[in-house]
Amino acid sequence: MRPQPVSLPLPGSNAYGDLPQFPKHGALPFRRSIRRHELRQIVPLAETTIYEMERRGEFPRRFNLTPRCVVWDLAEVEAWIEERKQAPRICAAKPDVHLRRKRPVRAGSGQE
Repeated sequence: MRPQPVSLPLPGSNAYGDLPQFPKHGALPFRRSIRRHELRQIVPLAETTIYEMERRGEFPRRFNLTPRCVVWDLAEVEAWIEERKQAPRICAAKPDVHLRRKRPVRAGSGQE
């Protein structure tokens, strides 16, 4: 007696999760990497800013897939963004206008 053929679920339905070859909540066996144009959509910084931050160790490092193709690890970039969101906002100190050499502040301006 031949076994009955198994009917597959319709494409787009959620029934694929019931099949043994599709794990329910398993993580992907690989880490996704993104190319430069994808990175620019996620992180709206100039390329030179990203490059300088990489050199200082303040941004995830790129790596070469081929001699002409550089990519970033998406999980590292997302972790960097979350880290930036959680960081306290530090405002830069305002410059002391009394120390400037050009256009000195007048003594009677009342700005002290």
